[in-house]
Amino acid sequence: MLHFQREATRHEASAMKNTRHVEEIERVLDGSQTGRDNFVSASWRRCVELYGMDPMRSDPAYIVTDAELRDHRKQAEWLIATARTGLQSLFRQVAGQNYVLLLTDAKGVCVDFFGDDLFTEDLRSAGLYLGSNWSENLAGTCGVGACIVTQEPVTVHQDDHFGNAHVALSCTAAPIFDSLGQLAAVLDISLLRSPTPKSSQNLAMSLVTSAARRVEMANLMAESPRDWVLRLSSSPEFLDVDPEAAVRLDGSGRVLGYTRAARRLFPETGQILGRRIDEVLSVSVDDLPDLMRDRPTEERVIEMRDGGALFGHAIAPKAPRQAHPGMRRGGALAGLTGGDPDMARLLGQAERLAPGTVPLLITGETGTGKTKLARAIHMMSKAQGFISLECATLRPEDITDLCLDTVSLTTLLLRRVEELSDETAIALSGLLDRRPDLRTLSTSCLDPARIHLPRTLFHRLAGYVLSVPPLRMRRDLDWLMSRHLRRHTADAVRLSPSARAELMGRTWPGNIREMEQVLDTAAALCVGSVIDLPDLPSPIGHGPEAATPAATDPWAALEQVLIACDWNMARAARRFGVNRSTILRRMRAAGLRPPE
Repeated sequence: MLHFQREATRHEASAMKNTRHVEEIERVLDGSQTGRDNFVSASWRRCVELYGMDPMRSDPAYIVTDAELRDHRKQAEWLIATARTGLQSLFRQVAGQNYVLLLTDAKGVCVDFFGDDLFTEDLRSAGLYLGSNWSENLAGTCGVGACIVTQEPVTVHQDDHFGNAHVALSCTAAPIFDSLGQLAAVLDISLLRSPTPKSSQNLAMSLVTSAARRVEMANLMAESPRDWVLRLSSSPEFLDVDPEAAVRLDGSGRVLGYTRAARRLFPETGQILGRRIDEVLSVSVDDLPDLMRDRPTEERVIEMRDGGALFGHAIAPKAPRQAHPGMRRGGALAGLTGGDPDMARLLGQAERLAPGTVPLLITGETGTGKTKLARAIHMMSKAQGFISLECATLRPEDITDLCLDTVSLTTLLLRRVEELSDETAIALSGLLDRRPDLRTLSTSCLDPARIHLPRTLFHRLAGYVLSVPPLRMRRDLDWLMSRHLRRHTADAVRLSPSARAELMGRTWPGNIREMEQVLDTAAALCVGSVIDLPDLPSPIGHGPEAATPAATDPWAALEQVLIACDWNMARAARRFGVNRSTILRRMRAAGLRPPE
């Protein structure tokens, strides 16, 4: 795993909000035993200074309530389902050595557990059980808490733990990240009693990091049936059976998701999603068929931009899935996706929640369709009335005027709820006290953690959060474009292959709203019934495309297209909507050669 473990991800640690921890985390990421010991000492200081803990106390493990555990497990359903088979396999390997496996969510609450039934009472009292909360502010210095802070594998051994309650334990934990690069969970392997040398846990560290990597891989594979997946290994022997990293790619080679190890392919800081894979590897989408399983693994070599090499295994997109069965019943929701699995999962949740009274918070970037989803949920609910309010301009008296005379069972849609003024928030709380029959649907462009409202009001508005994915992360973009053209053009206007490829490759910062405006503009500009490259408006924030072929003879612009594509024939082929071999033949016929 040389290529993936060569560089530690320091820049991600330095981006953490709590900057006073950064220097400590840097020492951990140095990888030295001294650095890790220094971190443990720093963690002790934090526990005393920030959390007011007393290391001499033997406080019992903090266990969440049954209701809280249900909520945590519900939020982690996808993770539990993805990880469970692998964790069962890992537990079978270590069960004879009295190890316990804990899977916690990103907040440190144990949502899945594997342990020997003979030691159930001992495990409960030690906090090595379902519902235990191992966050640092509650448990002090511990394996899970340290892993959440550092976002790196760590062993907290015996008296490394803060306080007397856990000094007999040895805990080794590794982080699990989702395909968007966010911490999703922590996998912990612990012993009630272990040998004194800390080095006795080296095997546990190897096992837990490998298991975490496999969970990330399984999650990436499960959510990407309609995308290319490129799995990577530094060894051909393990390429097809246990690869070290993977990326999920759209039809133009842009990254839609990745495992943590693949993060190290991109040495620069900043966003990975939407980046092109050919920025770091000498491979494009057109090359992926040559990396499929029907070729010997030792022949599937991919050169890296830094001069190294990896072995690649490409997995082709599968045929589109059938629509979710529930979507056929819920017509208002059925038209919001063309088979994207993330949207199908979201709409399945919305369908089940719609008939009830749970207040819903719908989040997502601007232009993703939050209001449309809210209206669809209302249409499937039992509410008779519907009121939509813009929170930015809302005044306390407006709430009273609009809502006192409404019929019972009314849906109240609060758009951009983060823009509520303090006075209006107070008035809204009072209204909800008087009118418990009002069902609120709120939308926001912010992450829920960044919405600054009175806590009591926030929890009354956010009974459940539905997060709408941005367009660049959706796999039904082609369906959305085709549907919009069918619905909003008088004639049967369609996209040429090259225009479609160009639009499929854009990042769409304005999401669905921007896409629809681009299609409407292109349909108005095109001559005839086919939208071609010259008809497409330039992406927002960019000047006219120098590589746009002439409308009369597109091949007359071949050299300009090649220059704009840095003489990458695969990229040029996508611009023209042809195969790479066609570009090569046209280059030869025109006497064009790449610069030396």
